[in-house]
Amino acid sequence: MFDAKQARHDLKSYRRNGAEATTKALINLLRERGVRDATLLDVGGGVGAIHHELLDAGAASAVHADASSSYIGAAREEAERRGHGHRVEFVYGDFVANAASIGPADVVTLDRVICCYADMPALVAASASRATQCYGAVFPRDRWFLRLGFRVLNWFMALRRQAFRVYMHAPSAIDAALQREGLTRRSAAQTFVWHVVVYAR
Repeated sequence: MFDAKQARHDLKSYRRNGAEATTKALINLLRERGVRDATLLDVGGGVGAIHHELLDAGAASAVHADASSSYIGAAREEAERRGHGHRVEFVYGDFVANAASIGPADVVTLDRVICCYADMPALVAASASRATQCYGAVFPRDRWFLRLGFRVLNWFMALRRQAFRVYMHAPSAIDAALQREGLTRRSAAQTFVWHVVVYAR
């Protein structure tokens, strides 16, 4: 799912069109709260759209954690092109497995990542515990046609013998998991498919 071909395609799209709509919405909510001199942790950062934009907006540094080496390569290339490669640390592997070795950050983001991980409570707890100020996430709205679509997509991936799956975690369960970590919802936006939310301590 997240190979070099797809990473190259997404990087070209980002350079041509900017961040996707939901990513842009999350970036805007975070910028409204203020990111100047903030440290960032972007979990499952893809081509790095969030930290590229927030570093340009005055953030101090970023850690990009991703389970795809191809996307890390694409994000690193773009960071170097923008002249802030020295301000980004890249961590490869399963974030939950690596979390103990990753330090805290002022801002933690997960853009369409929670729906890619089976153990939502573990992912949310591990990532939220690193957020010292705020936590931004994008995850699917709980709608019947999305639940059906996810089942169909998983069925096709199983037929193709792909290990990757998508998960419809209840937004209320995600909210409860974040509240257990001491975070409170402060701002939100939504599209037809996605919730875009920012929590703060």
